Amino acid sequence: MLTASLSAIHLLGFTLVTGGALLTNLRFVGVLLAKQPLNDVTRPATRGIAVGLAISVTTGALLFSTRAIAAAENRIFQVKMSLLVAAVIFHFAVQRRFARAAGPEGVMVRASGVLGLGVWLGLALAGCAFILLE
Repeated sequence: MLTASLSAIHLLGFTLVTGGALLTNLRFVGVLLAKQPLNDVTRPATRGIAVGLAISVTTGALLFSTRAIAAAENRIFQVKMSLLVAAVIFHFAVQRRFARAAGPEGVMVRASGVLGLGVWLGLALAGCAFILLE
């Protein structure tokens, strides 16, 4: 029962993360809210990502603690964690700088959105694969 509850909360946290990442990256690509300044879309979405990460990391650590050795040796879990680190660094270090810059949006901003979508989607797929294939 505890594992199911933690898993449900973990998924809710990841839903916040994914929603914020999807909103941000679709804005970077220019598909969604294209007339809104990047920073006006990215700032609240980043707060959602941060809250979702706090929830997911906390519950994920608790879920991990019960099967640490098996999970740590699992290649899918390793890919999932690598993608998580890459996605977080990319969002908070690269995309936030683009969002704060007051210049014209160009190819680099759009490419950033495409790359961000790819990393977050990869993370979601790795998470599903870890659940389904473990």
